[in-house]
Amino acid sequence: MYDKSQMMRGTLEGCILKIISVETTYGYEIVTKLQDFGFEDMKEGTIYPILVRLEKKNMISSQFRPSPLGPSRKYYSLTREGQEQLNEFEICWRSVSDTVEAILKL
Repeated sequence: MYDKSQMMRGTLEGCILKIISVETTYGYEIVTKLQDFGFEDMKEGTIYPILVRLEKKNMISSQFRPSPLGPSRKYYSLTREGQEQLNEFEICWRSVSDTVEAILKL
């Protein structure tokens, strides 16, 4: 059986950038959206290291905001560098996707 999770991991960073580009959001909400789109096995422990890495690379920025349900949450926003990276990811993804689709039609 083919390991779908291995393939999904390779695209996770770009997907996280896309989710953050749509609206400023926090970690648990990102996990929920990824799960809704098909990353069924996604856990918070998987994305937080990615968020830290993206922030260190200045792809995203963060700030704490009050939460209506308890302690403050860390909200993430896309930076200009993050938008550029997302644009490159989208171009690369479309190219890979088109190539695989062409091969699968053989």
